[in-house]
Amino acid sequence: MLTDVFTLTQPEKEERLRDELVGLLAHHRRHCPPYARILDALGGADGDAATLADLPWLPVRLFKTRKLASVPDDEVIRVLTSSGTTGEVSRIHLDRAAAATQSRMLARTLGAVLGPRRLPMVVVDRAGVVGDRRSYSARGAGALGMVNFGRDHLWLLDADDRPDVAALKDFLGRHGDAPFLVFGFTFMVWRYLYEVARDHGLDLSRGILVHSGGWKKLADQAVDNAEFRRRLGADTGLERIHNFYGMVEQIGTVFLEGPDGGSLYCPDFADVIVRDPVTWQEAPVGTPGVIEVLSTLPTSYPGNVLLTEDLGVVHGVDDGHWPGKRFSVLGRLPRAEARGCSDTYVGGQA
Repeated sequence: MLTDVFTLTQPEKEERLRDELVGLLAHHRRHCPPYARILDALGGADGDAATLADLPWLPVRLFKTRKLASVPDDEVIRVLTSSGTTGEVSRIHLDRAAAATQSRMLARTLGAVLGPRRLPMVVVDRAGVVGDRRSYSARGAGALGMVNFGRDHLWLLDADDRPDVAALKDFLGRHGDAPFLVFGFTFMVWRYLYEVARDHGLDLSRGILVHSGGWKKLADQAVDNAEFRRRLGADTGLERIHNFYGMVEQIGTVFLEGPDGGSLYCPDFADVIVRDPVTWQEAPVGTPGVIEVLSTLPTSYPGNVLLTEDLGVVHGVDDGHWPGKRFSVLGRLPRAEARGCSDTYVGGQA
């Protein structure tokens, strides 16, 4: 049975996470020599952090240039890779326990909006995106992780990357009068599901959409999150829409858009800090900065406290649909590598 993971107020979360993360950083210091050298260079003892903001962070880009693993090679069962346009990709090493934990906690997080039962599912992608089960792209890993929450799957794109309209109509004929799950990367949902459903007058009103990434191409079309939600609701009837923010470097941790829309929330085992890019101090509520993500899930590699290359802003604390911080992602840092699971989708290449 799933239990809720959006329960802790911010003071409760900070007290719990601080102790857990201090212990995890000490674990990685013992088992990952390169990480130990980084911490030694930074100075300070493992238990010195008085608050979450005091914990030492790693730049997420480091996983593109260094092998950082806290388990022996013979215990690694899966290596996940990020998307990238420069040839550099992050490589994230999972052992059996870490892989099981990330799957379980992803299920608990998404259960807050999907419920405990597997739903009929539309995947706005092609089945071929899921390839070698030992090594996945971020897009493939995202699709593979999500299909576990559905049944009677329809992979919407055919082998030539064209939406199969007849198959979608058949799916809706069988499942469209009860809740069903839709998953895809944001730009692909817009292009291959929304536009198809709009043009063919299809009713998606019983659907629950979970989507992420790919906002750059929609921004070029003057489509932001609010417009995305408005158009899907007005033209297809689809109103239960949940964007999420996550990355392969903290696999299994997703920051989920609440039922009220507009803000992302942190599950009980994770948090965000927005830092001023000049002083690197925590930015006040309402002030944009660089997003740092914290999670207790990474145990097979030192990915617990990561400075991303994304800009964001915290809108409020303990004042939304769920407790804790609520925030938005504003985009990439200006000189950061362009990446994204669906922003790199060109001609069907994952």
